[in-house]
Amino acid sequence: MRSKPTITVADNGNLRIHIPMIIRRMRGRKQVIVPQDLDGENQGAAEPVQAAVVQALTRAFSWAEILENGQVQSISELARNLRVDGSYLMRILKLTTLAPDIVEAIINGEEPGGLSQAKLTRTFPEDWRKQRRCFGVENNCA
Repeated sequence: MRSKPTITVADNGNLRIHIPMIIRRMRGRKQVIVPQDLDGENQGAAEPVQAAVVQALTRAFSWAEILENGQVQSISELARNLRVDGSYLMRILKLTTLAPDIVEAIINGEEPGGLSQAKLTRTFPEDWRKQRRCFGVENNCA
C-alpha cells in the first residue's frame, strides 16, 4: 500500500482522517488489508487463521482420541459412525503426526505461506525435521 494514513485539520476545526485500505477476497471471505501506522509500522497485524486447516487439525486429534479410548473398534467403524469416507478419515488422521511446532504455528495463524489443507492432506514425511523443510523452507517434499 503506497499511501499512509493522514490526519488533517480543516479550516473549520474538523479533523479529516484518511485511511487507505484494500479489500481482498481470501478463501471466500472479504479481508481488509490495513495500511501502515503513521510511523510506518504495522503493529499487531495478525495473520488470518486458516479455519479449514484448524478445523481439520481439531478433527484429527478428536478422532485419534476416540480411537485411542476404545470408543470404536476400528477406523472403518469410526468412518461409518461419522458418515465420512474412510480415505478422508485416514488423510485427516495423518495430521496428528505433524511436528508440534507446525501444529502450533497453524493454530496461531503463523504457518508458512502456501500451507493449505490440500497440501497437508497429501503425503508428507513422518520425520519432523523433514516436515519442517517440506512445509517451511523448501518447496519440495521429496
